[in-house]
Amino acid sequence: MTMHFADLARAAAADGEIAPQEILALRRLGWGDGQISPAEAEAIFAINRVLVRPSGEWVDFFVEALAEFVLNGSAPRGMCSEEEAQWLMQAIDHDGRLETMAELELMVRVIERAQNVPDSLKHYALRQLEAAVLTGTGPTRCGGELSDTHVTGAECRLIRRLVFASGGHGPAAVSRFDAEMLFRIKDATLGADNSPEWARLFVDGVANYLRGFTLTNAQLSHARVKELEGFIADNRSSVGRFMGAMVREVPQARNHFGKVFGRKPDAASFTQLEADGNLVTENEKRWLDQMIEADGEIDALERALLDRIKAEG
Repeated sequence: MTMHFADLARAAAADGEIAPQEILALRRLGWGDGQISPAEAEAIFAINRVLVRPSGEWVDFFVEALAEFVLNGSAPRGMCSEEEAQWLMQAIDHDGRLETMAELELMVRVIERAQNVPDSLKHYALRQLEAAVLTGTGPTRCGGELSDTHVTGAECRLIRRLVFASGGHGPAAVSRFDAEMLFRIKDATLGADNSPEWARLFVDGVANYLRGFTLTNAQLSHARVKELEGFIADNRSSVGRFMGAMVREVPQARNHFGKVFGRKPDAASFTQLEADGNLVTENEKRWLDQMIEADGEIDALERALLDRIKAEG
């Protein structure tokens, strides 16, 4: 971190404000060497904690710079490791709670843009949103102002982005954790002045969990991507020559290539997997029965969910 960057950070911390020209200077200095350093990332978080009225320009810079640091600060690019997720959660939770929309937007942006993120980060972000709905406090409620229990339009949009994010359990794949969170929020806000977006979100999310289709290898772990990139970068041997020689010298190896390295599924097998994934299994039916019967009645949103499943059956 340059001295100028540190000076700007200290100046912002001293008066709780940062001018547009100072944000521009931070942007230029931060990307001066092509990447955000760990010290610069810490300084950016420190500034955000003390700003009294963060501007739109600041929020844009904060989210862009720190998402770049988390996703592209180390190999493999576009991934978030467990260590990086822990750093991000600790930086946000330094005083025991998430305080700003900038921090919340940062988490959502990382999960949206990442090829994959640890469950710990996605679950943490969803718990923050659930707490805002259930307690009426938090950054989605005017920076912490107490309000009644309901689901706002902003919360609907953030929850939708998180549960359908590519960095979660698979591209647009809703997990049981997500579906059960949607049920908890639904039960707590029945009859409340919820956003019109909420009913659609609840039905879309739970129906996706029950009827969604994902491949078991849709997501590669951080460790596996790092291993593969290291293998590709190793120029001490020619993988192509090695494979070709092996097949020529051991003809029966041809029969085992698909088993060892995996074959691209043909159209028929892919279609069958998709059809199987669209079926609601017996375990999923039992789960849904338990969730619906928990309060002894079928409410309007549960009826809408059942109608969706029946219509798509």
